[in-house]
Amino acid sequence: MFETPENDSISPALRALLELFATDLADVKFPDVDTAVLGESAAHVRERAEAVARAQAALDAARQALNESQESLLQKGQRALAYAKVFAEDDADLGAKLEAIHLPRPVRKGGQSPVEPVGAAQGNDENAPRRRGRPPKLRPVANLFTDGGNGADGVQDEAAASLQS
Repeated sequence: MFETPENDSISPALRALLELFATDLADVKFPDVDTAVLGESAAHVRERAEAVARAQAALDAARQALNESQESLLQKGQRALAYAKVFAEDDADLGAKLEAIHLPRPVRKGGQSPVEPVGAAQGNDENAPRRRGRPPKLRPVANLFTDGGNGADGVQDEAAASLQS
């Protein structure tokens, strides 16, 4: 009469009592309490637990939908901010207002690292996001260790010579 699913919302002690009233105390009736009354109450508890589980599933789905909408808005916001910064290149006041806005980085799906926002590079080419497409042809780079003068105790010249050999 009383089922005991694994995820039952009725405590083990109450389940044991319900089982006793279903078997050993099936013919016993107390004022306002007997096997039928306890069975109805247990069924009511299980119905409410199922309603909670459905509401929790709906809440989880709503939270997921909210997160996806927020992520979509953030991506569009990043793009809008980048476009607005280009648009405001000739307007110092608008450019200053736009530079004061710092949007969080959107998170990539699959647990990967966050996506670099479009306008994240702040004056340093090393921090700029990688450009898409074919890489440009390499140009000869000046030697970093020679600046035309003698380094302290020739350390710079030795380092440059070791790198060239």
